[in-house]
Amino acid sequence: MAKTGKTPYLEPMTVLTVHLATPRGFCAGVDRAIQIVERALELYGAPVYVRHEIVHNKHVVDRLKAMGAVFVKELDQCPPDRPVVFSAHGVPKSVPAEAQSRQMFYLDATCPLVSKVHVEAERHFIEGSEILLIGHAGHPEVIGTMGQLPDGAVTLIETVADAQNYVARDPENVAFVTQTTLSVDDTADIVAALRARFPSIKLPHKEDICYATTNRQDAVKAVAADCGLMLIIGSAKSSNSQRLVEVALKAGTPAAYLVDDASHVDWTWFEGVTSVGVSAGASAPENLISDLIAAISARYETEVIESSGVRETVTFKLPRVLTDA
Repeated sequence: MAKTGKTPYLEPMTVLTVHLATPRGFCAGVDRAIQIVERALELYGAPVYVRHEIVHNKHVVDRLKAMGAVFVKELDQCPPDRPVVFSAHGVPKSVPAEAQSRQMFYLDATCPLVSKVHVEAERHFIEGSEILLIGHAGHPEVIGTMGQLPDGAVTLIETVADAQNYVARDPENVAFVTQTTLSVDDTADIVAALRARFPSIKLPHKEDICYATTNRQDAVKAVAADCGLMLIIGSAKSSNSQRLVEVALKAGTPAAYLVDDASHVDWTWFEGVTSVGVSAGASAPENLISDLIAAISARYETEVIESSGVRETVTFKLPRVLTDA
């Protein structure tokens, strides 16, 4: 097999099976957040300011920039007379408080399932419980959740070791919540460690890891063992996308990579591979998946098999100020 650069030239009869995981790509929370920015631009004109990336995907952010969205790190970079949107990951309470003090018009695009975690954490705080948050340090969702309560009210638990080493002031009055985009299996191990140490620990009324994260991980598990290679489309900043790579490897695929889009694929990964799995994180647009399939098909004779996973029908309403206008 001769090669030019990184693109392999294959024998005419070489067939590559592509297992397309279902569901994949956009979830309802991401779709809602993007629509909020689009609708704000339509109603109020450009520029509309967005605090942090609305979702963790460069292609989404660049498209919204082209429409007139301006992405900033903090509110002091926004003029007080233009709309500002808070990202889908959620924000500390100090952010809307600052916006109100400056009399800014703001739209909160926090995913409703993240808001549910915020409400749970506040309920535990009111009840006087010690609150543990299972999540990843520095992630915007974790910053937002911890920022719902006074400093020191929430302790971050990242690993099983953290759970085993945590010393409670009152072992009978501990509660936990979780980041919504974690590995289901890894989180189960941490929860098991916490329950072993604190049998009366208060659990979420309903699983905090969101339906979309769970469904996408299950879909990857369903195809990974049949694939010599797994490609996940998503940003390195995206927690749920990173977890899909980890899930694929644990489920038995020998190699798995996270790529922003088809242009980031190293075609040497395909050498000796007869089947490849494809999925995408919850903030990756469907067109990136189609482009990847097209790029594979341009180099291989392909058979695309779409898995029969969960068909998602969840939708979240836009803020009323946008729908009533």
